[in-house]
Amino acid sequence: MDSKPLTTQEQHDEELIQAAFERLKESYMSSNHRGKIDLITKAFNFAKAAHKGVRRRSGEPYILHPLAVALVCCEEIGLGSTTICAALLHDVVEDTEYTRDDIANIFGEKVANIVEGVTKVGGGIFADRGSTQAETFKKILLTMSDDIRVILVKIADRLHNMRTLASMPQHKQMKIVGETLFIYAPLADRLGLNRIKTELENLSFKYEHPEELKMIQQNLRDSQLERDDAIKDFTPAICEALDKMGVDYTIKARIKSPYSIWQKMVRKKVSFQEVFDILAIRIVFKPKDRKQEIAESYAIYAALTQIYTPHPTRFRDWLAVPKANGYQALHNTFMSKQGKWIEVQIRSDRMDDIAEQGFAAHWKYKDDGAAYDEHELDSWVNSIKQILDDPQPDTLDLLDTIKLNLFVSEINVFSPKGDILTLPQGASVLDFAFAIHTVVGSHCMSAKVNHRLVPLSHHLQSGDQVDIITGNDNNIQPDWLEFAQTAKAKSKIAAYLRRQDREKQHQGEDMVREFLAKNEFEANNSHINKLYTFHNFTRPDELYLAVGKGMVSLGEADLAHLKGKKFRPRKKGWRRFVPFIKGNSSDDIQHIEGSVEEFIKNINRSKTLLLNEETLEKCTICPHCHPIPGDEALGFINQSTHQLEIHRRDCDVAMKHKISFGKDIIAVDWETHRREYFDSYIYLEGRDAQGVLQSIANVLTTFQQYLLRSISLQSKDGIFEGEMVISVFDIQDVTIICNQLMQIDQVTKAVRK
Repeated sequence: MDSKPLTTQEQHDEELIQAAFERLKESYMSSNHRGKIDLITKAFNFAKAAHKGVRRRSGEPYILHPLAVALVCCEEIGLGSTTICAALLHDVVEDTEYTRDDIANIFGEKVANIVEGVTKVGGGIFADRGSTQAETFKKILLTMSDDIRVILVKIADRLHNMRTLASMPQHKQMKIVGETLFIYAPLADRLGLNRIKTELENLSFKYEHPEELKMIQQNLRDSQLERDDAIKDFTPAICEALDKMGVDYTIKARIKSPYSIWQKMVRKKVSFQEVFDILAIRIVFKPKDRKQEIAESYAIYAALTQIYTPHPTRFRDWLAVPKANGYQALHNTFMSKQGKWIEVQIRSDRMDDIAEQGFAAHWKYKDDGAAYDEHELDSWVNSIKQILDDPQPDTLDLLDTIKLNLFVSEINVFSPKGDILTLPQGASVLDFAFAIHTVVGSHCMSAKVNHRLVPLSHHLQSGDQVDIITGNDNNIQPDWLEFAQTAKAKSKIAAYLRRQDREKQHQGEDMVREFLAKNEFEANNSHINKLYTFHNFTRPDELYLAVGKGMVSLGEADLAHLKGKKFRPRKKGWRRFVPFIKGNSSDDIQHIEGSVEEFIKNINRSKTLLLNEETLEKCTICPHCHPIPGDEALGFINQSTHQLEIHRRDCDVAMKHKISFGKDIIAVDWETHRREYFDSYIYLEGRDAQGVLQSIANVLTTFQQYLLRSISLQSKDGIFEGEMVISVFDIQDVTIICNQLMQIDQVTKAVRK
């Protein structure tokens, strides 16, 4: 019987699919691998049949997604046939009836293990205390510790999802962007995938802060001619010197990414025009002898110092001791003839490939005379294993701990015998002790840095020599968590403290039950629930621990609450939003709180919630980021506190919510019509002089429609800095106020915090 002819749509789909597969084959055949095209074809046909008839939200055939992920693995990361097959099959077990055993029987255990590692967890294993997203990431890390290719496929999968994010609803966009910035971009950075890391950040920036992105892109376009002139004036002398040396080189202009520019603007509270390292010159050379490429790098640097004056404090040498992600280069900033500082980066073609593609790029040079030392990658993966081996109270705490291990700004310090240890920037003596061995860390008492006695909280600098002084007993203290920076140190300290806390928790539980029995109350869930909610805890074990440690004493107020007498518990951290209307009584507030549960229950997560006078009465405003109308904001339904929280999208607290509880994120938009007041925090900085406070007060008197809540200024060495809190209607008001404050001669900075 003849097969049914294809429709026009089916024929179009088939052409798209075949074109995508041909591109994948061409990319693979032009790589260093090229050995198993038949296996890749087999995996493609299997995945195509498994996903037949399924479409993505964008409307395209689903198989185009695995093909795109496989192409990223092949073309942009440089992986081989096993990983490409796993990328083609990565959604088969999750989305079809095929199992891991089916994949293993047809394609082998290695492919099946990678597919299983990437497959999402079904259903919340820790539904009450964790999240499916967090569990998924934990599973990826567990598998990654055995095969790094799992996380590489996952990063490729995330990159394609970000490239096609426009088809997703807004609340899902925010969840995916949060995961990307919190986990996947730092992971890509740690693995040396600089190009992918940058694209992930810029795509996230596009959805998280579209207006800021447009502003930075416009500024980059406006300053293009200025940068072109700088390159035109700066590079000829360099080219002349390198040509005389007979160097085979390419000079590239590196422009700082929009996301990196915005981060620096926010972190340093500066304007676009005040970011001075937007432009860098990159010299990429092909060495005459691969074994001598480091010596050639230093020779090129020496030639540059004969042309331009180097900055005395900006020299960075990652040749002798590469970064933990494999990055090697020489960096310094040179003064041009026009009086501008321009950064120059020097690296070989091998170093350049590794900087962009990560560890996978090493494979291109295995037979080219350059040894590939996997020690740093192995060390990092082993540190992940150590963290996973320690029991965590829940998976969300694990995410925080792992995040600490994604540092790429590093220092190199020395043991008394001269061994080098790589630690994150800001690491303390305590981190060094735990890096040597857990026993050394737990028993350390103090240390000598460069032969000088220092406390355990002392921050180390690159080049320090450290000698740890230990005792016979375990000395771990709770305050150690405050100055430990590395994931290993924090996880070991936290694990020990949790063991101690469990003992206190058991004691506290006994004390709570004794209190209830003594006052003739049954120790049931209802009474215990009343007690822990009365003290603003979210779980019974938090109450038990606080009682066991003596932080909470049960007394008359608890008894009254158990008997049904009305007490208003103190709120910690979060504040209930109340419209700025004089005369609000406690009865009004109680009425608002009483209606919140029903309001939250009826929220449609897939639609945008308008924040107006009615809905804001039922929300809590984040005290960390203080969102106001005009901010790009989001809502988070907190299942523990039964509250709807409003955050700025770049809020650190919101970032954790996006990665951990993405299903509870909702899109919000402001509809306040300048009727409600919102507190805004403004940072002030300037030259201290007599009458500066009076000048600030004079400016504020011109804005009598706003309400000054507080102002605090501190002065030191002729410079003042401080903060003012003012209630305004929206972000435009803040901009106007800051602009007026900047008109004061002594004020050099007035920006919203």
